[in-house]
Amino acid sequence: MDRLQISLFGKFCARFGEQSLDGLDACKVQELFCYLLLHADRPHHREMLAGLLWQEQPPAQAKGYLRRTLWQLQNVFNDQDDLNSVIHTDSDWIQLNCQAGLWLDVAVFEQAFASSQGKVGPGLDDTAVRALIEAVQLYHGDLLEGWYQDWCLFERERYQQMLLLMLDKLMAHCESCGAYEAGIVYGMQILRYDLARERTYRQLMRLFYLAGDRTGALRQYERCTAVLRNELGVKPSTSTEQLRAQVEADDMVTHESTLVWPSSSPLFWQSALQNTLQQLHNFDAILDQTRQQIQQEIQRVESTLSNTTG
Repeated sequence: MDRLQISLFGKFCARFGEQSLDGLDACKVQELFCYLLLHADRPHHREMLAGLLWQEQPPAQAKGYLRRTLWQLQNVFNDQDDLNSVIHTDSDWIQLNCQAGLWLDVAVFEQAFASSQGKVGPGLDDTAVRALIEAVQLYHGDLLEGWYQDWCLFERERYQQMLLLMLDKLMAHCESCGAYEAGIVYGMQILRYDLARERTYRQLMRLFYLAGDRTGALRQYERCTAVLRNELGVKPSTSTEQLRAQVEADDMVTHESTLVWPSSSPLFWQSALQNTLQQLHNFDAILDQTRQQIQQEIQRVESTLSNTTG
């Protein structure tokens, strides 16, 4: 059966089955619908909604605008036999029907965030990791891009902070199971939204170092230093400086014995094994080159001895 699918990350999109849902083009119709979607856990008083969405209008006129907008919104769903119970209303209250069978990207996103709360990255099981990966993939852009209403700006900031926390957990999980390149990708994604997030630079320094790229680790330190100076006028913290010194001395403590290697996490084992295989290939190439050099040296010495005795 077809279902209503709503995406609020990036540009607003509403589809029923394979078709776009008509009737949601009007700005206020969209705004009312999106507000109800984002606050579907409770009913909303009509007077509050009118004051929120038409702040510049007198109360009586704002209520009139709300009635007309609500009628337009209900007509969108009344045209679809399977959607006529999406909005519940009475004389004073309006609420989205959470049992209407719709799919909402921000709801899936929040559910993944809630399921991982209280868990550190290395302690995540495979189900939690998969949920986090799927959630961050849903984040195609900030919430309702192009909207600048006060209530929307608050919600946008909230979801962005949730994204950063989930990416933090994925970075830590990648480090714990040896998927260093994947962890670096998550770290770079964090910096797209918060360029001055110092702890992310520290995580990236560790991941680059563990991946065998000490130069890349030091470049992350230099980038962190420049960003903190230009944006905040401060220097890196003591923790960051200590980590930089360890990397420079090629003496960073990795605490490998304390890492958690979850046997139930196949999502990252392939990447970890590929890293190991590449390192073995590199060692094999070095050994092969060394063998060739030794053979050449043997031939040179034998030739010298032959000429001498001759």
